Amino acid sequence: MTTKTYMARNGELTRKWFVVDISGKVLGRAATKIATVLMGKHRPEYTPHVDTGDFVIVINAADVRVTGNNKLTEKIYKRYTGYPSGLKLTTLEDMLKTYPERVISEAVRRMLPKGRLGRAMLRKLKVFPGSEHCHQAQQPEKMEI
Repeated sequence: MTTKTYMARNGELTRKWFVVDISGKVLGRAATKIATVLMGKHRPEYTPHVDTGDFVIVINAADVRVTGNNKLTEKIYKRYTGYPSGLKLTTLEDMLKTYPERVISEAVRRMLPKGRLGRAMLRKLKVFPGSEHCHQAQQPEKMEI
């Protein structure tokens, strides 16, 4: 009797769409759930070297909350312009005011695998600051966090 381990292939999976409302939810806890769905770890046919995840639409990204007393002012996002001494520092408070979708996508990106596979997984994340999104045609299912 031989038993073989099932390995998923790229073309044989059907991807589902999920919509997540994160208004009032904690940033890190929501990001871990989203990263799990993007990687496909919620599916029984999960394979580490294949992108088995589903699409995730995140709405109300501007209303996310963080724990900690001073995290809004002390958490710093760094980015580089590519020029000498081109380091730009932005606090979480400023980032939530100007680009709330970047806060969610950065938190999720750091939880995904690094390299080509992680970038492919991140492309399936769609983040919107308000409650409206443009993916109604995909008929997304509501997912609770």
